[in-house]
Amino acid sequence: MDSLVTLYKDHISVLQQRAQQVLARFKLDAMLIHSGELLTVFLDDHSYPFKVNPQFKAWVPVTQVPNCWLWVDGVNKPKLWFWSPVDYWHNVEPLPQSFWTDEIEIVQLKNADEIAQLLPAARQNVAYIGPVPQRATQLDIQADRVNPQGVLDYLHYHRSYKTDYELACMRQAQKVAVLGHRAAKEAFLSGMSEFDINVAYLSATGHRDTDVPYGNIVALNEHAAVLHYTQLQQQPPEQLRSFLLDAGAEYNGYAADLTRTYAAQSDSLFAELVNDLNSEELALIDTLKAGVRYTEYHEQMHQRIARLLLKHQLVKGLSEEAMVKENLTGPFLPHGLGHPLGLQVHDVAGFMQDDRGTHLAAPQQYPYLRCTRVLEPRMVLTIEPGLYFIDSLLAPWREGKYSQYFDWERIDSLKPYGGIRIEDNVVIYDNRVENMTRDLNLA
Repeated sequence: MDSLVTLYKDHISVLQQRAQQVLARFKLDAMLIHSGELLTVFLDDHSYPFKVNPQFKAWVPVTQVPNCWLWVDGVNKPKLWFWSPVDYWHNVEPLPQSFWTDEIEIVQLKNADEIAQLLPAARQNVAYIGPVPQRATQLDIQADRVNPQGVLDYLHYHRSYKTDYELACMRQAQKVAVLGHRAAKEAFLSGMSEFDINVAYLSATGHRDTDVPYGNIVALNEHAAVLHYTQLQQQPPEQLRSFLLDAGAEYNGYAADLTRTYAAQSDSLFAELVNDLNSEELALIDTLKAGVRYTEYHEQMHQRIARLLLKHQLVKGLSEEAMVKENLTGPFLPHGLGHPLGLQVHDVAGFMQDDRGTHLAAPQQYPYLRCTRVLEPRMVLTIEPGLYFIDSLLAPWREGKYSQYFDWERIDSLKPYGGIRIEDNVVIYDNRVENMTRDLNLA
């Protein structure tokens, strides 16, 4: 705990420096950062699960409490109005006492509507950062200072560079997620349904469905061909062929995002493909270097997919280079290599080339790639190649001019397995890469 105290103190120091810089650039006095509010279900009397403003939890690990406010001027200790009402209908969070609270001035907010009276009176030169613009209007914040784009661009861009505190939180999130993945693998091998595998995962991580950073993808057999499959069948299939689990965890608001794929039969062609894709994923990670644009690694992965398709005779008679050029690998790997990771699963600023928001879109051939940044130290990204057998993507190739190069019988034999995805979370440094996932021996 002492180390986390020190790491958090240094983290706040970095955030304060960033706050000074962005406030000076836009000639602002302070930022008022809102945790968010509960959203009531239409025509009902209960609320949706609360999701905190990521820019709020960047400062304080308060992820479950709405109606909180943080005043940041970059010089004085950040001030947190913490919503803790008198309420016998719902659980109320007491004022926090934890490793981080010495660095923050904390004031109880008993009534959410009282914030206007508690805030500093001079708010004309303050930027509101949060999800409820109408609340900013009620607080007399000028319209052009409600989520000003320049301020958001600056904050988002610099969030890409993780502090030691953030990396410590992300390693802990990895540990929690790995516990879930191991439990889910055991549940799969014992013949459980998707629904029951998900329950095993949540039980092992100590998360509720509303706590995980994204909806768990628990896909048996052909369901793995649906990239964001979340249906969760309650009965196991008659024959288990494959299992894809894309599931993460959170710690102090920071996310882990891991994927593994398993074959039910170790002597199958599908099992060989899983093993080979795993090897190619690790080999690509070994090539990651600061100073190289992320798109180059995505293109490299398509070259590796071409190699696998040729090795296993799913495609024949073409070179790897020709396959990539003509996008024969596209239907097998239709998504990007990965994305930035941090306070959000698909973390912000993947396309930003500087802190003024200069945008570089994904290559036209690969529109779903989520990052075009040059890799730099302290960036955290996912590396998640896939190899899928998706009818709708393969259909145009069955009739196209390259149809003869595909072994359609062999490809069709793999469709009942759905597909493969393997995902690790990595940290970029000057002269090395940390694979947070493999360091925990998740096979």
